[in-house]
Amino acid sequence: MTGLEFLDRRFFYLINHSLSNSSLDLLMPFVTSNVIYFILPVLLYILFRDRRVFILSVLLSFLALLLGDGSAHVLKDLIGRERPFSVLGDAITLVGRGGSGSMPSGHATNVFSVATVLSYMIWRRLCGRERVFVVFYLLLVAVAVSFSRVYVGVHYPSDVLVGGLLGVVTGVVVIAAAKVIPSAYRGSPGTTILVTVLLSFTLLRIFYVLTGPMDLSPDEAQYWDWSRGLDLSYYSKGPGIAYIIALSTSVFGDTVFGVRFPAILFSLLSSVILYCLTRDIARYHGLGERESDYSALIAGLLIQVIPLFSAYGIVNTIDSPLIFLWSLSLALLWYAYRGWETGGQRLLLWAGLGLSVGIGFLVKYTMVFFILSAFLFFISHKGRRGILKRPGPWIAVLISALCTLPVIIWNAEHNWVTFLHTAGQAHLSAGIRITPLRFLEFLASQLGVITPVVFVAMILSVFSLKKRWRDGDFLLWLMLPTLVFFLMKSLQGKVQANWALPAYISGIVALGIYTVLSWSIMGRARKALLASGFMLAFVVTIVAHYPMSIGLPVKMDPSSRLRGWETLGSEVSRLATGMEKPYFIFSDQYQVTSELAFYVKGHPVTYCVNRGRRMSQYDIWPGFYDFRGYNAIFVRTGDDPMPADMKRYFERYEKRTLVVREGDQVLRKYSIFLCYGFKGMEERMPVKF
Repeated sequence: MTGLEFLDRRFFYLINHSLSNSSLDLLMPFVTSNVIYFILPVLLYILFRDRRVFILSVLLSFLALLLGDGSAHVLKDLIGRERPFSVLGDAITLVGRGGSGSMPSGHATNVFSVATVLSYMIWRRLCGRERVFVVFYLLLVAVAVSFSRVYVGVHYPSDVLVGGLLGVVTGVVVIAAAKVIPSAYRGSPGTTILVTVLLSFTLLRIFYVLTGPMDLSPDEAQYWDWSRGLDLSYYSKGPGIAYIIALSTSVFGDTVFGVRFPAILFSLLSSVILYCLTRDIARYHGLGERESDYSALIAGLLIQVIPLFSAYGIVNTIDSPLIFLWSLSLALLWYAYRGWETGGQRLLLWAGLGLSVGIGFLVKYTMVFFILSAFLFFISHKGRRGILKRPGPWIAVLISALCTLPVIIWNAEHNWVTFLHTAGQAHLSAGIRITPLRFLEFLASQLGVITPVVFVAMILSVFSLKKRWRDGDFLLWLMLPTLVFFLMKSLQGKVQANWALPAYISGIVALGIYTVLSWSIMGRARKALLASGFMLAFVVTIVAHYPMSIGLPVKMDPSSRLRGWETLGSEVSRLATGMEKPYFIFSDQYQVTSELAFYVKGHPVTYCVNRGRRMSQYDIWPGFYDFRGYNAIFVRTGDDPMPADMKRYFERYEKRTLVVREGDQVLRKYSIFLCYGFKGMEERMPVKF
C-alpha cells in the first residue's frame, strides 16, 4: 500500500466511522440521493430573475451533466478501482451499492459541473448582492454531496476530489463553448450548427452506451470474441471488425463502451465527410455559399436521425465501419473524378480510394458493389469512358484487390467456408424462384428503417439531380445498383433490412441538395410533408433507443435482442462459483455462446456444440470434445428439458430456469443445466453453411 492509499483510507475511516452519528446517518443518505432538491431553489431563483438566462442555464447545465457523467463513467472503466465496501470489510454502507468503479465519483463530478455552470451564469448574467450568497450556497451543496458519498461508504475521499475537479473542468469547457459558438455561427452558420449538434449527439451516445438499457447484441458479442483471437479472416466476415474492436478494447478495456466506442466515432466522422462532400458537389454545380452550406448541413444531420443509420452510431456491428468507409470512398471517388475532369492525375486520391474500398471489403463484402457502381458511372456516358484509360482507377482496383488477400488466404486454408456461407445466405441452392411476399416484406422493411417520406424523397432526389446537371447521375449510379440488386434478390429469398444500407448514403447527399434547390418552389403541402418526414425519422430514432417508453410488446420490439444478456451472465457467474473445477461453459447457439463469453465474470472461453445448426466460427476454433471428467454449464434459450442427444454425454445434470422480466413482460427465458462428469463426445461436422 502506497502512502497516498494509506492516507485515503485513513480519511475514509475518519469520515465513515469517526464522524458517524445518528443525525448524519439520516441526513447524508438523503443528501446523496436527492441532489436535485438542493439545486432546484437556485434554478427557481434564476427563473424569477431572468427567463432567458434560466433557459440558457438549464441547457448548459444539462450539457455539462452529460459531459461530466459520461467522462466519469469512462474513467471508472479505465481505472477500475473497487469501491470501499468491496475492499474494506468494516465499511459502513448506508445506501445501495453501485456496480461501477469507484474512481472518480459520478455524484461529485455531476454536482460540481452543474454548480460551475450555474455559478458562472449567476455571476455574469445577474446583478444584486444576493448572487454572492447563491454562489456560496452552490459551493456548499457541491461539497456536501461529495462529502456524503464518503460518509455513506460508497467512495474514497480521493474519488470525490478527482470527481469534483473533473466536474469543474467539464463546467468550464461547456461555458467556453457557449462563448465561442455564437461568434462562430455568425461567420459560418452551417459548420457551427453541424459541429454543435454532432458534439451533442456524441455526448448523448456516450451517455447512452454507459447508462442505457441495451446490452451488447449477439453480433457485437461475437465480433468481440473474434477480437480475442485475431486472424486473417473469419467464417462469415472479414477480419476488419475484429481488429477495430481489438484496438478499441485495448484502450477502453473489455467493456460495453470499449466495444461500442468505434460506432460512436464512425458515426461522427461519417457526418463530417458527407457534410464536406455535399457542400463541394453543391458548389461545383453553381450553388451559392449559403445554399451549399445548408445542403451539406441537411445531409450531415440526416445520417444522424434516419433510424437505420442512427442505430449504427451506437451498435458496433460491421455496418458501423461500413457506413464510414463507404462515405469516405464516395468522397474520394468524387474528388478523384473531379481531378480527371480538370486534366489532373491525382494518383494519391486514387490510391486512397483503393485502400478505403479494400478495407471496406475486409469489414463487409457488400463493398464490392461500390466498385460495380463506380464502373457503371464511368461507362454510362461516353465522355467519362476515357477515365478508364488513365492509371488512377486501375491503381485503386489493384490496391483494393491486394486488401482481399487475407480473406482469400484464410479461406484457402479453411476449405473456402466463407464462400459456402455466402452461397447459403444467397439461397443459391434454391435456384431461380419468385417470392412476391419476400419482395413486399423487404420493401416494407426499407420504408420502416428509412421512413416512408425520406425513402421516396431520396429516390426523387437522385433522379432530379440527374436531369438537372450533366454529371448529376454520379449519386444515382452510386445508389441504384446496390438498391436494385437487393430488391431483385428479395424476389428470390429473404433479404435483411440492413443489407441495402450503403445505397442510401448517396441518397442522403442528393436529398440534402434537392431540399435546398427545391424549397423555394415547393408548395406549403410539400414543405410540410418533407419536414414531417424528417421529424418522423427523428422521432422513430428516439423511440428505437427507448422502446420500453411506449410499452411495445417484446415480440414486436427488435431491440429486445439487446436486453437480458447481462442478467444471464450474472446468473451463470453465480452458478459457476459453486461448480467444482475444472468446468467449461457452452451452448448450442452461437448467440448465447458469445454473450456468455462477454458477460460471465472473467470473460471465460466458451464453446458452441453443433447439434445440426448452421456452421459458425466456433466450429473452426478448438472445441471441448475431449474434456473428459470436466463439469459443465450448458445454456439454452427457452424453458426446455435437456436435449435427448446431450444426456448421454454426462453422468448427471441439474436444471435451473432463469426468467428475465421487464415490468410485467417476460423478456426471455433461459434453461441452465449444471452438468457433471463429461464423458467426452465425437466432434460433429456442420452440414449447413
